[in-house]
Amino acid sequence: MNSVYASLKPTIFETMSGLAAELGAINLGQAFPESDGPLDVRERAAQALIEGPNQYPPMRGLPALREAVAEHYRVHQGVALDWKTEITITSGATEALAAALLAVIEPGDEVVLLEPMYDSYLPMVRRGGGTARLVRLEPPHWRIDEAKLAAAITAKTRAIVICTPGNPSSNVFTPDDLALVARHAERVNAVVISDEVWEHVLFDGRRHASMLHALRERTIKIGSAGKMFSMTGWKVGFACAAPPLTELFAKAHQFLTFTTPPNLQKAVAYGLGKPAEHFAEVRAGFERGRDRLAKGLAQAGYQVLPAAGAYFLSVDLAASGIAVSDRDFALRTVKEAGVAVIPYSAFYAEPDPPPLVRLCFAKSDATLDRGIERLAAARRLFV
Repeated sequence: MNSVYASLKPTIFETMSGLAAELGAINLGQAFPESDGPLDVRERAAQALIEGPNQYPPMRGLPALREAVAEHYRVHQGVALDWKTEITITSGATEALAAALLAVIEPGDEVVLLEPMYDSYLPMVRRGGGTARLVRLEPPHWRIDEAKLAAAITAKTRAIVICTPGNPSSNVFTPDDLALVARHAERVNAVVISDEVWEHVLFDGRRHASMLHALRERTIKIGSAGKMFSMTGWKVGFACAAPPLTELFAKAHQFLTFTTPPNLQKAVAYGLGKPAEHFAEVRAGFERGRDRLAKGLAQAGYQVLPAAGAYFLSVDLAASGIAVSDRDFALRTVKEAGVAVIPYSAFYAEPDPPPLVRLCFAKSDATLDRGIERLAAARRLFV
């Protein structure tokens, strides 16, 4: 038994979603929208499935999709990519993250991770034989402290993993933040693995800044069609990097999933060509959900942290007058009030995380309203 996986307990996401299903609770924990994505994109996938071909597509992805990814990022982010040498299609962003780490690190290498972090980062680093060096970001704005970052980087650092917009924190790194990371990566010739799956979900007029703008030759940028089109089950991801990194990345990818269903690739290629108005409309819908949930929670007596991007709101339990751990709050809330949330401790490797819980607002108005009502009842359990 591999010791990394043998030591892992069931994830809190599995636990909370299982309890929500068992108890008929409102699930504001797991990060997926209630809508099922654009109908025309789904129709393209169905048509391509029937018409075929359904045999192995190219390992690096269909040329049509790689071209569409390059054009999409040129139009929306001003990034110039060569579709032949700088783009690989993966079976979701999580596979892309795994391939990136396996391509870059060897046993004994160090990887800098920013806490709080997506829960797959640390097991992936350990499975690749790497050692994690942790840099804690502090609420409510989750900015990178340069002194902490510099202290975490050593001569053994081979990669720095960042996420913007952030999961679970919903912060958005600025160009200055990315330039800071770039300076320290260059200092030790490290690669930056930039998880940018919520790059279209930014609020209040913000624009996405890609790590490729700050460190073009040493960044692996990861995107997700599942996040872009609110179809998280599709598992179609993109890895974008300079040719030498792409060559290495593709070798890792070919021995993970090798390739991705061709009908989904064709549909995503079509979807990426949608006009900017489509992505703005989706973004506006998520922003309305954020504002609805934040207002309702504030009226119920909760202290809510700012959410600049992605589709999560964070509740500060201590500031809300709730003196229990985040996990205890989550478990009692789903069992006694009928609403599931995610405790922040799931996103930390070090002890003493802040007493926060994460809620997903990518839900219908009716679901959000029921969730607010039940969370109001939950607060009465603790204060």
